[in-house]
Amino acid sequence: MKKNNLLEGIAFILGGFIILCIALLTASKIDSILIGLGAGGISSGIVMTCKYFYWNTPKNKKRYQKKIENEKVELHDELKIKLRDKSGRYAYIIGILTITFSVLVFSILGELEIIENSRLIVLYLSGYLIFQIVIGIVIFNQLLKKYV
Repeated sequence: MKKNNLLEGIAFILGGFIILCIALLTASKIDSILIGLGAGGISSGIVMTCKYFYWNTPKNKKRYQKKIENEKVELHDELKIKLRDKSGRYAYIIGILTITFSVLVFSILGELEIIENSRLIVLYLSGYLIFQIVIGIVIFNQLLKKYV
């Protein structure tokens, strides 16, 4: 395993610890969010660090090499590449449909006065929908230029 994995794990632990200290030393409305982010950073950093030491022990080095070789084969398998591309496309389409449906639902809930300030939610979701469509077109055109 690369040394960068260890450094990344340590960075996550330190970042989580800093965020946790900020949350504990200040009194604000977002303390619970900061505590969650800090704990998440610390725990994921500990997992990364433990994985580094586990896979770098002499008895696990051969198993790690086999694991890396299998991952390389899986990543470059043509069928799996096509399936990943297709699943990404389906997820993109389902996401756009979900956002569109959400805009409609929040508009109706706002008009029925069930939700106050639904206009802000509708504007945000509409902006996000437009962003998704535009970024999809931009990425497609960039990939088209790269491969054609």
